[in-house]
Amino acid sequence: MITADALLNAFATFFVTIDPPGQLAIFIGLTAGLTSAERRQVALRGTLLGIGIILAFMMVGGALLTALGISMPAFRVAGGLLLFYTAFEMVFEKRVERKGEAAERIISKKELQSIAVFPLAIPLIAGPGAISASILLAEDFLWPLDRFVLIGILLLVGLILYLCLILADRLNKYIGETSQIVLTRLLGILLAALSIQFVADGVLALAGTR
Repeated sequence: MITADALLNAFATFFVTIDPPGQLAIFIGLTAGLTSAERRQVALRGTLLGIGIILAFMMVGGALLTALGISMPAFRVAGGLLLFYTAFEMVFEKRVERKGEAAERIISKKELQSIAVFPLAIPLIAGPGAISASILLAEDFLWPLDRFVLIGILLLVGLILYLCLILADRLNKYIGETSQIVLTRLLGILLAALSIQFVADGVLALAGTR
């Protein structure tokens, strides 16, 4: 039986690693010069592809690890460390700087037609943090009904992301740059705490197998 805490943890993990609020300014920069209709098209394609990639890893990631001989506790530790690195970047604004540089490179090369795939879907939406989180969370939602619930949570976060992207111009005016920075850092601190919990659980599981 999945508890309310597990559901909240899953939503928070997906929300923080996918980071809908943090995508606003980057999306505006990536789609500079496009019409509103073209932006909506890019937002839809990027969101569907990014969430689809995360969903694919959620469904087959565990089997892939087994085939490679990697234990789930070991991956939990590695994934937790990777999530902590993502959190570190969010708190110290390294992630925003890196994404901004990616946006500038794409625009300078005039590759606006492909930005739904790169860098929007990969790696901005389906980044290492979100992929790792999907595999880790799938291990806590093993039963078919529980897995459908987890998929629903991921789709909910995807819907929030899509709404943020299509309303990027309007939301950016209301939120403001300062509020975005504060929100990103707060989400980074939350993700850091969640990542430490992943590492702790993995270490305890590894210790218990010896």
